[in-house]
Amino acid sequence: MEEDRTPDLRIANAALSQLSYHPEKRADSTRSAGMRQIAGNGGYNRSTHSPEIILDINPPYGYQEIVPLAKTHKVLLPAERRLPVLFRNLTALPLSFTEFAPAVHDYPIAFISGDGGSTFVAMAILGLEAQQNLFVADNETWDAGVYLPAYVRRYPFCMTRVTIDGKEQSERIACVEKRAVNAKGEALYDSKGEPLPVWDHLRKLLFEFEADLARTEELCRKLHELQLLETFTAQVAPQGEAPIALTGMHRISEEKLQALPAATLQELARNGMLSRVYTHLLSLDNFQRLLDRRAALRTPEKTARKVDPKKLN
Repeated sequence: MEEDRTPDLRIANAALSQLSYHPEKRADSTRSAGMRQIAGNGGYNRSTHSPEIILDINPPYGYQEIVPLAKTHKVLLPAERRLPVLFRNLTALPLSFTEFAPAVHDYPIAFISGDGGSTFVAMAILGLEAQQNLFVADNETWDAGVYLPAYVRRYPFCMTRVTIDGKEQSERIACVEKRAVNAKGEALYDSKGEPLPVWDHLRKLLFEFEADLARTEELCRKLHELQLLETFTAQVAPQGEAPIALTGMHRISEEKLQALPAATLQELARNGMLSRVYTHLLSLDNFQRLLDRRAALRTPEKTARKVDPKKLN
């Protein structure tokens, strides 16, 4: 049976980056005491809501199981650029608005939808085959010579959105990968409940990344509204191997972009979106970089065959 050479990058949108709690009303309060331990500055105090509720937490893309972060938690923090096991096999990672500029030097940037084209997420493409991350170094760290996405740098933490009775709330909850909570880990708060410097730095990254992801969501909504996104397949031909086709991606149509009214282009330029549009288009040349990187990792003595730009269709 021939090996499947057509990886599909369509990923469930709900699991990508920003999550929802789905509270369930409940008469008893067996879990309320523990939930009130949630850390401040983004924490969610359930005691202000009645009746008592249980929060069903779905982990984001690349995480296993998350729990609300408590001030009493000690957390195992990964060494610099060291990759969690699950991140070593991810083929794509979400990018935030300001990350387009540094990411364009190393990664193709594509738009991916998990709901049939209703919503989109901007993602850095990391590999050409299923469960392939070409940026993992021999020592299981992210290649020191390339940009490390904030999605990885924030690990094991993340933020979630709170939904109550079907209505999204303004509160955000800081969560942590459950497996990282360990008595041998680092304390994030002192005995008085004040944040320690290590958490101050991580919290700043976490909240800034959350805000920046919201700007990316706005960009994706605008591109969808203007009907600029089109599906495409990246076809590459490794030397001496069968061709690989990477599907499930969207790109901006240059033809439709050029047809936009001047006023719309000016609006896109004013809000910083137009520069991201061109950054994305330039980044598509990086599929050749991925092929070269794959060739170097598999057969260092061979040179990868070039990608035919005409086959990016």
